[in-house]
Amino acid sequence: MPFDLNHLWFLLVGALLTGYALLDGFDLGVGALHIFAKKDEHRRLFLNAIGPVWDGNEVWLVTGGGALFAAFPHVYATVFSGFYLAMMLALVALIFRAVAIEFRSRRPERLWRQIWDVSFSVSSILSSLLFGIALGNVIWGLPLDERWDYTGTFLELLHPYALLTGLTSVALFMMHGAIFLVLKTGGEAHEIVRRWINNTIIFFVICYATTTMATLLYAPHMGATIKTHFALFSVPLLTMLAVANIPREIHLNRDGRAFLSSGATIVGLMALVGIGLYPNLVMAKDPARHLTLYNAASSAATLKTMTVIAAIGFPLVLAYTVSVYWVFRGKVDLDSDSY
Repeated sequence: MPFDLNHLWFLLVGALLTGYALLDGFDLGVGALHIFAKKDEHRRLFLNAIGPVWDGNEVWLVTGGGALFAAFPHVYATVFSGFYLAMMLALVALIFRAVAIEFRSRRPERLWRQIWDVSFSVSSILSSLLFGIALGNVIWGLPLDERWDYTGTFLELLHPYALLTGLTSVALFMMHGAIFLVLKTGGEAHEIVRRWINNTIIFFVICYATTTMATLLYAPHMGATIKTHFALFSVPLLTMLAVANIPREIHLNRDGRAFLSSGATIVGLMALVGIGLYPNLVMAKDPARHLTLYNAASSAATLKTMTVIAAIGFPLVLAYTVSVYWVFRGKVDLDSDSY
């Protein structure tokens, strides 16, 4: 099948969603781990570690949703209508995360801070879980009618495979967030988080292995493309090597390399999802109703216009993201302007 604008936008939407998972993933992981810190000082350090970047990271989700709407409107309509309640819950969770970050240190009372600490952690875990559940349902297949409308209920989205992918997302982001905190903190907080990392790695590896086995058994279509194109076997192989390299780099105190390996793991897993779904964007129970990169795409003229806009905008978003991380590199300390 020749490469065209439909394929280009398949890759671009995937890249934007991967960027969100890579960047906001450690934000969500930090939020999930936040509640385990015992001291107020450590919790403030955690918030300040993500403080300069968390809202910018969420831009990737907004941009990915916008790109999906413009390039594949049928997918946008099906997913956002079928997952409406789940999406609203995720939106509420993201709002409460933002409110908790900003309000948590406004008052010194212990109860006030505990309420927002719990809100921050619960909303972070819920967001991670719901995103993973949505991904699991896209892989599993949705009951769609001839108009690509979702015909199921909210509870039908909470089947075992989707819950497993949701739990795996939580575990992945917790590991990613713990490694990020090791990079950004010093002193006692650094040593505490370093002790957490092995537990988060074990949690993720168990979930990853279980999800992989479940996918091979119950969603064998996800491996069909790799079976017919042996060169693509390098993707799961490199992903496994990235996972295996994380504890090695942590043991050698090379935290930066461990974070790169964690990021490579996320990129590899998202690539596997894309390869497994191709040429589909949303699987349906009835194979004749799959949403593909052709039957769900906008017109050729729209894709051409969007490509010009993306050629201008995407480098700007990437440059902004790189510059922000460069400016706020290094360890975080507490001062009068801290959360």
